[in-house]
Amino acid sequence: MPETRRPSVVPETSPRVTTAAGIIRTVAGIIRTVGGDIAPEELGRTNYHEHLFQVSPLLAGDELDNEEASGHEAISLVESGFGAMIEATPMGLGRNPAAVARIAARAGLHAVHVTGAHHGGHYPEEHPIRALSENELVERWTAEIHLGFGEDPGAAASISASNVRAGMLKAGIRYWQIGPFERRALAAVARTHAETGAAIMVHLDYGSAAHEVLELLERDGVSRDRVVLAHIDRNLDSGLHADLIASGAYLGYDGPARHREAPDQAILECLERVVARVGSDRILLGGDVARASRYLAYGGMPGLEYLGRRFIPRLEVRLGADRVDALLADNAARLLTLAVNDG
Repeated sequence: MPETRRPSVVPETSPRVTTAAGIIRTVAGIIRTVGGDIAPEELGRTNYHEHLFQVSPLLAGDELDNEEASGHEAISLVESGFGAMIEATPMGLGRNPAAVARIAARAGLHAVHVTGAHHGGHYPEEHPIRALSENELVERWTAEIHLGFGEDPGAAASISASNVRAGMLKAGIRYWQIGPFERRALAAVARTHAETGAAIMVHLDYGSAAHEVLELLERDGVSRDRVVLAHIDRNLDSGLHADLIASGAYLGYDGPARHREAPDQAILECLERVVARVGSDRILLGGDVARASRYLAYGGMPGLEYLGRRFIPRLEVRLGADRVDALLADNAARLLTLAVNDG
């Protein structure tokens, strides 16, 4: 891996502040997308959790690996009312940052790509990522945020995209289980966060162990307001959700259209109760469609357009269009903003 360093990306017009030591430093907030750094106000309505590419032994036969088809899905996402998305595929699962950058440019979409790791169930025992130490993970992930994506360990094809950088971190846990691999990854994302300031998404199987994950990250130095807990709506407990938000965390609701697990009505009702108790400024919405059999362009359904065309209008009826618009645009921008220094 190349030497890790913090590049100077702050525009000359950024505000200048003087530290207690008398050092003048330029400070700015940016969001790091696959197309380059943007101002937070440029982000727009954001689907916080999708996958344009993903290959996993847990999803055999449902691979997302076709740039043209994934590109059509990205266009449908834009046409359904979104200007941005988080590409949530981490290391070792068929990610393709260069292709995501091309797709985003063609679709007119801001895409923030994660780096990090999923839970161990996605990586067979022989997968090279399992052999990486905590220090090696930190080195790789820090470099992918500061410098650009490198090769995936054990990847069959090159995905190096040195001019494309990650803008967020990801880790994952299994259902009520944080094993040695998951604990190492959580520790590594915490240390990478300290080096880069990047926010952290944590996959929670069925919304489990939410408080436990936050406590682990907090002990590792991560403030709760830099964490989003994905799949919290696989456990539709509005009291739990309100407590998590009150503690400072962001919650990711990404279960719309998963009717075998919960109808949209149940998610809408839960959201309404949570907002009534603690407000809406710590809520993120996504689809996590994540499978070829669920993408229109791959021959499945309901596709990336479902969230914008089917779910959001129903949420607007309950919460009001202005509040939902602010929820979709402002919350993601606040979470994803990085403070980048040139001093």
